[in-house]
Amino acid sequence: MDVRQLRYFVSIVEYGSLGKAAEKLYVAQPSLSQQIAKLEGDLGVSLLLRSPQGVKPTAAGQALYRHARLVLRQMEQLRQDVREGAGVESGTVAIGFPTTMTSILAVPVFERVRASYPGIRLQYFESMSGFINELLANGRLDLAILFRESNTTGITAWPLFDEGLHLLGEPGGAVSLRARTCSLAALAGVPLVAPSASNGLRLLLERAFAREQVPLNIIADIDSLPTLLSLAQSGAACTILPASSVALRELSNRPKMRRIVDPELWRPASLCWSNTLPVNSAALAVRRTIVELIGELSASGAWAGITLRTSEASPS
Repeated sequence: MDVRQLRYFVSIVEYGSLGKAAEKLYVAQPSLSQQIAKLEGDLGVSLLLRSPQGVKPTAAGQALYRHARLVLRQMEQLRQDVREGAGVESGTVAIGFPTTMTSILAVPVFERVRASYPGIRLQYFESMSGFINELLANGRLDLAILFRESNTTGITAWPLFDEGLHLLGEPGGAVSLRARTCSLAALAGVPLVAPSASNGLRLLLERAFAREQVPLNIIADIDSLPTLLSLAQSGAACTILPASSVALRELSNRPKMRRIVDPELWRPASLCWSNTLPVNSAALAVRRTIVELIGELSASGAWAGITLRTSEASPS
């Protein structure tokens, strides 16, 4: 087993295809297959499941993938430290952003890191929170913003803020067209579209409606923020999202938004990282930058609808 084989294996898993991995690595596919066969022979286990749809890792392959990602990241950091000196903020930092936050946070983070730490190369992943959580657990991310407020096995969560949720769209019924708020009870049976069950927002909604004994009528599972907003704008259905989800939309292209009350719905957000992986100075710098920026955006009014969690120190 060598570093080259690990790099090949990681690429195959991430692209889900020998052909695509070979193309990206500039390696002939037969040579790539041969290297993987040697790796499987050395370890004495099958690492990949091959099908007409592509390849997926076996259970042993998933374990190797997690360790291989760590080894490759350590190798990258080793090169950076030797070239520029240990402790210098340099290297790649991979960050996962939930789709609802990307529009308001991704650009400021990029600009601040670029200005303050030119040696850091950011890598962004944007998706629904369920997939972001999976990437973090698999070691593909250094940091992620997730909708939770406590640590879980292998993951440290630094609470950032609570974000208020709003009804987007026109529910009709007892809700006045001019109303700026909407009670949860008024949403009984209202056709809603929402992210699928793997998303933290979906679980929060299910628990809130059940707790208040309000019938929840989700008519479609949609893991796409633009589609959720378009459906709410068109009047085909309503959805429940934070105010940040419409931050980049023109006012004329935003669905009607009402704050949910009686009770208010709040979603906790935390900055998360693996506590099983080594932490370098670059990741620490980006952690501090994200926390500082969120405080500044809230104080300036650029990020409305959030309540900051008070902390005595920055994450380290």
